[in-house]
Amino acid sequence: MTNNIKCPKCGEEIEISEALNQTFEEEREKEISEKYRAKYAEESLEKTKLLEEELKTKDQKLVEAREAELEIRKEKSKLEDEKRSFELDKQRQLDEERNKIREQTLLEASDSHRLKDLEKEKMINDLKKSLEDAQQKASQGSQQLQGEVQELDLEDYLKSAFPLDEINPVGKGVRGADISQVVRTSLGTICGVILWESKRTKAWVDDWATKLKDDLRASKANIPVIVTTVLPKSVKSGFGFFDGVWVTEPKLIQPLAEILRKNLIDVAREKHNGKDRGAKADMIYSYLTSDSFVQQIQNIIEVHQSMQNQIQKERAAFEKLWKEREAQAERILISTAGIYGSIQGVAGQSLPSVKGLDLLEP
Repeated sequence: MTNNIKCPKCGEEIEISEALNQTFEEEREKEISEKYRAKYAEESLEKTKLLEEELKTKDQKLVEAREAELEIRKEKSKLEDEKRSFELDKQRQLDEERNKIREQTLLEASDSHRLKDLEKEKMINDLKKSLEDAQQKASQGSQQLQGEVQELDLEDYLKSAFPLDEINPVGKGVRGADISQVVRTSLGTICGVILWESKRTKAWVDDWATKLKDDLRASKANIPVIVTTVLPKSVKSGFGFFDGVWVTEPKLIQPLAEILRKNLIDVAREKHNGKDRGAKADMIYSYLTSDSFVQQIQNIIEVHQSMQNQIQKERAAFEKLWKEREAQAERILISTAGIYGSIQGVAGQSLPSVKGLDLLEP
């Protein structure tokens, strides 16, 4: 009896014991494989459960960490907002305090300047009142006294302006003009005489010219002049020739006196030359009393008036400019003091003092 069998699949003969052993081995391997597979599956399941639990724990911790981070960020953002809000409130308080200090400083400065302005206004009003009282007292004085003052002023001017000439005032009660001006050259040569009559009234009187011409002939003078505050209607430019007499306002005495004096000296010089003395004297006299001479003198006087007006306008313009600059400089100083005071109110005594601003403190 053989121990071989034929494989139904491949037809190969296999020994029975070997086939049994192989079958046993296969079953054993299968059993062991299933056993280990079951054990491995059980272990894998446990590991998977552990991993899942661990993963779940990690996820939970991650969620908690994220929530904690979110809370931290919220707290940080809240603190930053509170910090910014605190700084903003602090800055607002500082600005409010600065504004209060600035307003207080400006108010004090305004009150101080207002009081100074009131003092100046009171001083000006007092001066105006004193001036009005003085003017009223002066106007209450006699007309004769006013005329004497103008006469003395005319005498002083002629003496100071023409030191070479002989200025002779006529005393009260003596017939004649108020002042006689004897024109002399630097060598002492007498060139002629100008008679000055001073009038200070509210109305012009035509008889003044007639009287002065009589005085002119009586004193054998050369040129008659009336200085008056009120001119005749025919004289409209501040001076002119009226009925054979020169008439002028007090402000035009200087140019008129210089022109008349120069003409007397020129006439005397021509007489001294000795040629056609009579004819030239008549020509010069005719020229002095002609419209052409009057127009030339009037032109000179008008130029003089224009120059005086320009000087007055320039002086007024400069005064205005100086006042504006003075006010601007004062505003700059006050603004600087306000800024310094505001900063000092915040910084306190640690801020160094500025020389010049201490005078502005109340």
